[in-house]
Amino acid sequence: MMSFGYEEAVYLATGSTDMRCSIDGLVAIITLQFKLDPFSPCLFVFCNRRKDRIKAVYWDHNGFWLLYRRLEQGVFQWPDEGEVVTRISSREFRWLLDGLSPVQRQAHKPVLARVVI
Repeated sequence: MMSFGYEEAVYLATGSTDMRCSIDGLVAIITLQFKLDPFSPCLFVFCNRRKDRIKAVYWDHNGFWLLYRRLEQGVFQWPDEGEVVTRISSREFRWLLDGLSPVQRQAHKPVLARVVI
């Protein structure tokens, strides 16, 4: 799998997005609706109404990446409408791609302490 430097954050557009949008349309949504900077080192992810396809936009040095994934079976555990955009970690995004909910109550919480004894 390709590695992108989006460790800062992954933003999910809750609800559904028209998958006919290209890079320019998705960047307009990021800028106008989310009020976020599409050039930041973040991944912006959108899902269709049936929750079986996603598109992701990522800025890399001198151009945008447009990533597209279509599931042959099953659906993504996509958050319903509520907030316009939801921020998740790259770990939670991997869960989402694996068919799990981004909110895993059984998952170990990250340890923030930097001192042992």
